[in-house]
Amino acid sequence: MRTITPHYRSIQQLLGSRTFAIDEYQREYQWDRENIEELLSDLVDKFQASYQEGHETSRVAGYEGYYLGAIIVSDREGKSYLVDGQQRVTSLTLLLIHLHHLAKDRGHSVAASVAPLIYSDNLGTPSFNLDIPERLPAIKALFHREAFSPDGKEESIQTMLARYGDIEMRDLAEELAGGLAHFMYWLMTRVGLIEIVTDSDNYAYAIFETMNDRGKPLSPVDMLKAYVLAPVLDPAERHAANQIWKAQVLRLITWGGENDQERDDQCIKAWFRAQHAQSTRERRAGATDRDWELIGSEFHRWARDHRDRIGLGAPNQNLQFIQRDFPFYADAFLRIRAASHTYTTGLESIYYNAHNEFTWQDTVLLAALEPSDNAETIRQKFAVVATYLDIWLVRRAVNYIRVGYSPASYAMYLLCTDIRRRPVADLVDVLERRLADDDVQLGGSPSRDRLGIADLRNNQFSRRHLFHILARITSTLEVRSGQHDRFPDFVDRSHKNPFDIEHLLPARPDLYTREFPSEDSFTRVRDSVASLVLLPADVNRSFQDKRYEDKLAGYVGQNLYAASLAVGAYANKPQFAAFRKTMQSPPEPLANFGPEEHRRRMATVSELIHVIWSPSRLREAAR
Repeated sequence: MRTITPHYRSIQQLLGSRTFAIDEYQREYQWDRENIEELLSDLVDKFQASYQEGHETSRVAGYEGYYLGAIIVSDREGKSYLVDGQQRVTSLTLLLIHLHHLAKDRGHSVAASVAPLIYSDNLGTPSFNLDIPERLPAIKALFHREAFSPDGKEESIQTMLARYGDIEMRDLAEELAGGLAHFMYWLMTRVGLIEIVTDSDNYAYAIFETMNDRGKPLSPVDMLKAYVLAPVLDPAERHAANQIWKAQVLRLITWGGENDQERDDQCIKAWFRAQHAQSTRERRAGATDRDWELIGSEFHRWARDHRDRIGLGAPNQNLQFIQRDFPFYADAFLRIRAASHTYTTGLESIYYNAHNEFTWQDTVLLAALEPSDNAETIRQKFAVVATYLDIWLVRRAVNYIRVGYSPASYAMYLLCTDIRRRPVADLVDVLERRLADDDVQLGGSPSRDRLGIADLRNNQFSRRHLFHILARITSTLEVRSGQHDRFPDFVDRSHKNPFDIEHLLPARPDLYTREFPSEDSFTRVRDSVASLVLLPADVNRSFQDKRYEDKLAGYVGQNLYAASLAVGAYANKPQFAAFRKTMQSPPEPLANFGPEEHRRRMATVSELIHVIWSPSRLREAAR
């Protein structure tokens, strides 16, 4: 007789000294940055609602728990096969690896409790608990802090490494401070899920289909529709309104040729936050959720409780909500998504922000809209607000300030309330004032003791942003010199030979002892933004540890920004020459690369960055 057994498991009980596998036909690991940031925010918020500074770690046993849903497992051949739940289990494994590193670095004894949730000792042979052969090299590299390139690897590996980078970018050690160990104990013992175990694949998949088909509960979108349609008593009106609603939902979830059952949910969250949120949780431990957070977790209930603000209640109001508002904001939302995926003239900044994986863009861009706006007005508002976000993001990137989902949440709430339903001219004025009053500038942030561009170097925090900045510098220089805009090509990681960051100086300080008084001074110049260019991966690898002087001739045939280091790039380029005349510190050929050459190249980089991310772009975007 086949058995089906449900158990509640804490994370420690689920992952402790146990391995999970998946069948080959399972889908890839596909969580995106928004998924991982929402999980981290939910976990941290729930933990901080109970934690108080000064608590002993033993107090964690009394903290409120957090439920992660259900997973389905088929036990066979001595292994536990994940039928449903690999996305969550993989994400938890990535989080635990990061927390294990943090605990070890800080000497926290909790590290010894976390390690068995990642790997176990099987008669002297280490066995990683996420036992998926093609993914094991990436898991091992992350756990052992070894270099690992995702280029050319399968989708799951690339996604895992990207999501691990997102977890690192969150900087949980700084956010949790003295509560880091408490959080780790809480995650292991007070966070859990239901594990449904069967010894039959057929039973496991039957359960999966039931939970995700016949037994699937109504979604928040379904419940919102039921609430909005309820007062509409006329059968014909109700039928017509229902058809409109279903058409919008179908358009949202099938947009782009792929079925995304969460896209309608994402659209309504962004719309309600952008247009209607009037409060947010206070930034203190134990504070309660307000509009901004409640819309993100239960917008259908929030809409019912705030129907007057949204304009719901009477049948005619609800019909307008369905017939006018929902189609308008669904259209706008999909227009943002389209410009995020395809480099679109006039909306390039949306693409830039999407490449920077700024998850609040959908919400903020919807804030300035009015349902009466025509297509051109919408384009102008999108262009202006996206340009503001582009400048705001890069100012923080060069000052090492985090702009992920949680760190940027409060700032984006304030921004939405500031720009909500403003006409284009007012929008430009408001955003110009915000940039002028911003204490974070490209040249630094005095209140945070930051140096801005002058101190921008390649490191764990900045690498993603540096890649984007170098791509923008390179494409801008080429466009201003009469060439085609190649930004999408520079950042496209799906190419067989994608662009990578190239250090002008090799990782050989011993070759430059005459130019640099110490290894530290060499490293600071080598990792500086002014000492980096983008090159195709194969070209980058071919240079290996060659000296700058030996690589210089090879730069000539590459993009104009890299080629501008060599004399051969300056012949027969009249538009390049014309653009150089407009600059105070134009690109110039550099036969050698020492401290003085770095200073001159830095002046060029700084000027280009100030041009690219100038506040004057706001008025240009409004045209």
